[in-house]
Amino acid sequence: MGGKERKVKRKVDVMILKIGLPKGSLQDSTIKMFRKAGFNISISERSYFPIVDDEELKAILIRPQEMSRYVEDGVLDAGITGKDWILENGSKVVEVAELIYSKQSLRPVRWVVAVADGSKIRSPKDLAGLRISTELVNLTRKYLRKIGIKAKVEYSYGATEVKPPELADAIVEATETGSSLRANNLRIIDTVLESTPRLIANKRSWENPWKRRKIENVSLLLNGAILAEEKVGLKMNVSEKNLKRVLSILPAMKKPTISSLSEKGWFDIDTIIDEKIVRILIPRLKSAGAEGIIEYPLNKVIY
Repeated sequence: MGGKERKVKRKVDVMILKIGLPKGSLQDSTIKMFRKAGFNISISERSYFPIVDDEELKAILIRPQEMSRYVEDGVLDAGITGKDWILENGSKVVEVAELIYSKQSLRPVRWVVAVADGSKIRSPKDLAGLRISTELVNLTRKYLRKIGIKAKVEYSYGATEVKPPELADAIVEATETGSSLRANNLRIIDTVLESTPRLIANKRSWENPWKRRKIENVSLLLNGAILAEEKVGLKMNVSEKNLKRVLSILPAMKKPTISSLSEKGWFDIDTIIDEKIVRILIPRLKSAGAEGIIEYPLNKVIY
């Protein structure tokens, strides 16, 4: 080598967890939750491979309808999909955590039976012998067997809400608020099931100590971010004479943190409350003697 020492770079192997993120209606809210959990995710317009600022995570965007199959087969170590699609596919996976969030809210998605406003169908019993269009074919057939009704269930390739009454007598469709169904002049007659997103894992990946620990860490941070969605932090200064009265007003997840200020006889109170009640509490706290009240957002709440 001409008397020169050859320098050899030492390559460090990094273990990778392959995780599927739901493409479609849950995509934006999922990315938001991951960012609040501490994972910055960048997605280019036409790419199905988001960039995550964690070298141990390799993400891919997959339709929720397919996610559980890829996780079951080991193509992915973990993924996020709805309970509905796990049941629809009959996938044998590890359900690591229920993640209570959706496209528009923190409420479960409902799969409902809907018909045209002018339809004579009033109850599920009236579906006998009729045509039902849905993406959720297997669970719809199971639902019909359960209620003792025979009907023709057809797979819907999209635009399900426009099919009644000409292309189908009824549909089974997912909804959060029912507003889209009402906008298409549809009426709900029954609920087939409720579904929430789940973090799932491949069984072999779950048995791998490193991958299991990584999945559990992701689960912990995601659930902390979701819990923080409906919470805010509240800080205030209170004099000793008003302390008892202010504390009697404050709800808290545990107990508020009380710290002495540099000025004798004054305290700083720090607590976490439900965001929906903060507009009621702040005027009451002010009337009770609290000063310098500050409301601040939370990224994560970990029990």
